[in-house]
Amino acid sequence: MTFLHALGSIFMFFLLVAWIWVVISVISDIFRSKDLTGWGKGLWMLFVIVMPWLGVLAYLIIRGKGMQERTIP
Repeated sequence: MTFLHALGSIFMFFLLVAWIWVVISVISDIFRSKDLTGWGKGLWMLFVIVMPWLGVLAYLIIRGKGMQERTIP
């Protein structure tokens, strides 16, 4: 195993951990949101589960500012 291969593996592991962190943050924000109805939460969850990359990206674009406001206690 070369140094560059090991460095690439470490970088890929970092990206995996970052992706898991973002998905957990989005899912927790979906359930934390008071302005979404039950059907809205269910549809967002379905979108995030069925098409994860597009669902998370759409959620962050559409509801990202509210996500920041809901994080502040």
